[in-house]
Amino acid sequence: MGVSKHTSGRWRAVLKNGRTYVQSKNFDTRREAEAWLARERAALAGGVDPRAGQIIVRKAFATYMESRRHTVAVKTYRSDMEMVKLMPPNLGNLHVGRVTDREVQRVLDAWSRRYAESSVRRFRAVLSGFFSWSVRERLRIDNPVARTRVARQLVPTQGMQPFTEPELDEVRADIAEYDRHLADVVWLLAWTGLRWSEARELRIADFIEVPMPRLVVRRSAPESVEAKSTKSGRTRHIPLSEELLPLVRSMAKDKGPDDLLITSSGGARLHAAAFKRTTRWPVTGRGRRLHDLRHTAACLWLAAGVPASTVQAWLGHSSLQTTQIYVHYLGDSADKAGLDFLNRRGHIGGT
Repeated sequence: MGVSKHTSGRWRAVLKNGRTYVQSKNFDTRREAEAWLARERAALAGGVDPRAGQIIVRKAFATYMESRRHTVAVKTYRSDMEMVKLMPPNLGNLHVGRVTDREVQRVLDAWSRRYAESSVRRFRAVLSGFFSWSVRERLRIDNPVARTRVARQLVPTQGMQPFTEPELDEVRADIAEYDRHLADVVWLLAWTGLRWSEARELRIADFIEVPMPRLVVRRSAPESVEAKSTKSGRTRHIPLSEELLPLVRSMAKDKGPDDLLITSSGGARLHAAAFKRTTRWPVTGRGRRLHDLRHTAACLWLAAGVPASTVQAWLGHSSLQTTQIYVHYLGDSADKAGLDFLNRRGHIGGT
């Protein structure tokens, strides 16, 4: 029989391939021993050799990452490699074939106590990809991550904080005291909705005046990685107003088609750290993030009466539902009607 009881009270499951011994394992209960044996027999029958799964997770993960080196973006590869440092020994030193959902869940719970929920979800996705690869490589029969979940965190996330138009003018004036060119860059980003990474990669050839002045956003250049396609993977067009057009023309003056359009005062590619240091952004930016300049553009456009569907196209959102977040932030017609009613009620003696 494949399952037997020790004198200690524990149960031992022995896996054989015909008469050949493959492996064995001890369990606290008979049910666990029989369940393990059934899974391993099924794996053996399906062509998964349990002995192949005896490589430890840390070594197998290194092999998995090597297979991905030239198939994913550099930033993604570097981010996934962080798992090597984050992986606790009680998981990294286990045999790939012996990892259960309980071990993975314990690791996820430990990460949840140290990192943000979004980060833990990313870590879980990396682990899931690794174990899916292990199944394809016939190191195990199933993906244990599929039976786990990430604990919800009640810490509120930082919401968007767009500038109002008067605030934006004040910020531009404050930054101009340190660097007039970078003050114009802030103003341009706040009226075009460009992501920081897209602004870093915009070229002179992407500035078109005929038949309508606009910027063509084709690629992005996140810091420390190579340039790549935009977040949506699609090209989009951002029209330039009469106020913005002279500014962009001055930035493009005496440059070639392949030169960068938006640069530092010295003509170098933008870098967030240098930009914040030069502009004293923690103070002049009123505690906002650089990405809040993109949120500012969306809110300014909508407040000016630009239809939400047009704003969606200018921002490059794949779904109108994403753009509606700004509509809700500003308040829709129902909110304004309700507020008018409350204000009128106050004038006629209401509380």
